[in-house]
Amino acid sequence: MSSFVLLPEPRSVSETDGAFTITTGTRIVTDRPELGDYLASVLRPATGFELAVSTGAAAEGDIVLEINPAIEGVEVGNAAEAYRITVDRRTIVIDAPADAGIFAGIQTLRQLLPAQIDAPAHAAGEVAAVTIVDAPRFAYRGVMLDISRHFFGVDTIMRVVDQIAAFKFNHLHLHLSDDQGWRIEVPGWPELTRAGAATQVGGGEGGFLTTTDYEQIVHYAASRFITVIPEIDLPGHTNAALVAYPELAPAGVTPEPYHGIDVGFSTLDTDSERVFGFIDDVVGHLASVTPGPYLHIGGDESHSTQPEDYRRFIARATRIAAAHGKLPIGWHEIGSSDDLAEGTIGQYWGSIAPEAGAAEQARSIVRQGGQLILSPANAVYLDIMPEPNFRIGQEWTGSPTPLGGVATWNPATLISGVDESVILGIEAALWTETVETSADIDTLLFPRLLAVADLAWADAVNDVESRVQDLLPRLAAAGIAYGPA
Repeated sequence: MSSFVLLPEPRSVSETDGAFTITTGTRIVTDRPELGDYLASVLRPATGFELAVSTGAAAEGDIVLEINPAIEGVEVGNAAEAYRITVDRRTIVIDAPADAGIFAGIQTLRQLLPAQIDAPAHAAGEVAAVTIVDAPRFAYRGVMLDISRHFFGVDTIMRVVDQIAAFKFNHLHLHLSDDQGWRIEVPGWPELTRAGAATQVGGGEGGFLTTTDYEQIVHYAASRFITVIPEIDLPGHTNAALVAYPELAPAGVTPEPYHGIDVGFSTLDTDSERVFGFIDDVVGHLASVTPGPYLHIGGDESHSTQPEDYRRFIARATRIAAAHGKLPIGWHEIGSSDDLAEGTIGQYWGSIAPEAGAAEQARSIVRQGGQLILSPANAVYLDIMPEPNFRIGQEWTGSPTPLGGVATWNPATLISGVDESVILGIEAALWTETVETSADIDTLLFPRLLAVADLAWADAVNDVESRVQDLLPRLAAAGIAYGPA
């Protein structure tokens, strides 16, 4: 029986006799110094050892990180993040075709060590002899954090980055604007962060990210091989923007700051050229400070926008994003337009038993040449309560989503007529109407997020509930205030 539990589950695990022990003399040998420094930063607090990062020839007792473009067996899946770990009594070697694969292998190595490795406990570091060859099923494995309903700043967001990186998520989607607050600085539009950022659900002072804050988050995430995706929700979910600039509202609308949680009541004036100039400025600024390929334009729950106006607006908004060099992403409602910019990606947030309209909108996006990100709300919306009458969370999906309900669907068959080849990946979402603290984030994300990680990475989900249970001590050692398991 294995002495370790791995999640996400690797493609291939072959155990042999013996173990490698990290000692005072262990070095990390690599010509990828940033990766070596990262691994050392993970291991030093728990082991108490120096773990010098060195170049040159490896010796017995060392941990080796190296690029190897031709690892047998990693041609399957998404090879950019493929890796191999080889552990015997003499060395640990993590090799991969690219740096992202080495980073993924480091996360697996962490799980091969005792749970206390994630705490400053000076634990002995013994790793069972094993060979693991692995690559992810989906290229996109994401987590969305809503900082609009309640605002969360740089430190909290970077903490989430570290948490999700440990389970091989590689995208962080930041929901930066909504009815309750505008959360990102935009040059030339100062009222967005003076008036538009001053509210949140239930009142309170709100807040926003400066451009420097946002760039710090993007840089930090990139050091963990995580791509940041900014979202400005349009044309609905825009009350905060309209409070800041009432001239963007339809004629006769006088917006007031909003502290509630209802949706669908706001809309931009879709006939106004000033509105499109505003969108061009916002999208252009975000594109300039976001090195990743994606920019999310929202598009959901625009109930106050006339259907024809909505379709015309979305087509133009996707083209604005594309003109700034980004692949547009929008919630699946954007598929009601048949004139999306080339390559526009849809994010499906309907049920795991799709309603006909939502499924057809998703298929429309695919027919127009786009791909899909899957975020079925009654499975991977982690703001939904994990059990009845839980102290935080919502139940608008009709019932709670316990750990056992997260991975009970097959991405390949979720939407009829959509082949797995056009599924970019899976994203868990945390909306923050009821989430006020970093501990609240922990409690709703974990441990259910581990099941999402398995679904997004592994070819098939096996015994996920029992494997998550086995990893709870690791969450506790990392200081994660996880919820019901």
